[in-house]
Amino acid sequence: MGLAHPAYGQLRPVTPSAAVLLANNPSSMTLEGTNTWVLRAPGRSDCVIVDPGPADRGHTRLLTEVGPIAMTLITHHHPDHVGALKRFVPLTGSPVRSVDPRFLNRSMHPLRDGEVIEAAGLRIRVLATPGHTTDSVSFVVDDDEGHKALLTGDTLLGRGTTVLGGYDGALSDYLAALDRLVEAGAGRVMLPAHGPELPDAGEVARQYRTHRRERLDQVRAALRALGKTPAEAKPLQVVRHVYKDVDKRLWPAARVSVKAQLAYLQDEA
Repeated sequence: MGLAHPAYGQLRPVTPSAAVLLANNPSSMTLEGTNTWVLRAPGRSDCVIVDPGPADRGHTRLLTEVGPIAMTLITHHHPDHVGALKRFVPLTGSPVRSVDPRFLNRSMHPLRDGEVIEAAGLRIRVLATPGHTTDSVSFVVDDDEGHKALLTGDTLLGRGTTVLGGYDGALSDYLAALDRLVEAGAGRVMLPAHGPELPDAGEVARQYRTHRRERLDQVRAALRALGKTPAEAKPLQVVRHVYKDVDKRLWPAARVSVKAQLAYLQDEA
């Protein structure tokens, strides 16, 4: 019987072109931990790493053993995804591509929406999917044998929902990103940065979109109960209404999402 999620300290095959190494950094925000994805076409020894993970020596050491690394790709800048770079890059010499220029090396250029990267026998298309952060991207992956996957970073998770970024326009960005993922992810295995893989990324994106619309309706109802406009309400006031059945340890993250929802409704008014 094959390995199942979560499997710490082991490279777990997921598809013929993708395997995952789960970092041992579980928390309320990272779920079971951060997934580092190892991509290679069948029969290839070299690979592409997506999100080398947190600054954990054991996790980084295991990554150096997966084979020659053609390239490392970053879905976004959060430490649980890029913390390993400081040690990982000197050990492997891997070129690094990201939207955020802070992580580039070896004269690499920032990732561009729509560009296609060919490495380790794969075609990897970059899809800009901001909302969780301004620099969030997803990767549409194909090989010559017809295996199809979509790596979603923190934009779509294997379970639960994504926290919106605390910047102006985050929810508008995120809803647009979900629309793109519904289309791009149809029929593709979803490989998220947290939680287990799922069979159809497009269906997950559709569910996320519905959930976000329902949350907006709940925020509107909370505003009516509070007798306040989106500009007048404090995010924590709304959190107490909308997230009253959620563990209070998650309220700080919920507050960030509510702040984005209030800004969205204020622009809508």
